[in-house]
Amino acid sequence: MSNAYALADADEVAAVLAWLAEHPKITEALGGPGHVSGTREAPWPHLRVAAGPGGDLGTLTWRTEPEVTLELFGDPGGWPGPAALSRILKLCAVAAAELPDAPPTPGLPIISGVRPSGVLLESPLETGQPRWVMGLLVTQHPNPETS
Repeated sequence: MSNAYALADADEVAAVLAWLAEHPKITEALGGPGHVSGTREAPWPHLRVAAGPGGDLGTLTWRTEPEVTLELFGDPGGWPGPAALSRILKLCAVAAAELPDAPPTPGLPIISGVRPSGVLLESPLETGQPRWVMGLLVTQHPNPETS
């Protein structure tokens, strides 16, 4: 597979989701396993990892930096409070930034950086359910061993 096709086929959302779902500090902060997925669902608090609206795909030949969105939902009853949710989401961003230190997965692009793309935003749902949102830019390039 050429470099461009490897980058076009990369799934940065799956990489970040898998990393955070298995990260011990995130599991502890969220209250146990099963609190990280690609959908908004119980158990609460719950971290949703999804494709973000921004980023930089460059020329899709060497380095791309797509955006991944982290959404942290509290219980529909309002707990934990805003300060706790903000701290947990920042902890998730710090844990995601450790992803470049992980050994590369054969056949997949190398993730060489993860950084916030902007601000941490409190954005409750229309129902009043607490939600905090932030974006992460995931820098990746082809794995020369498998290109």
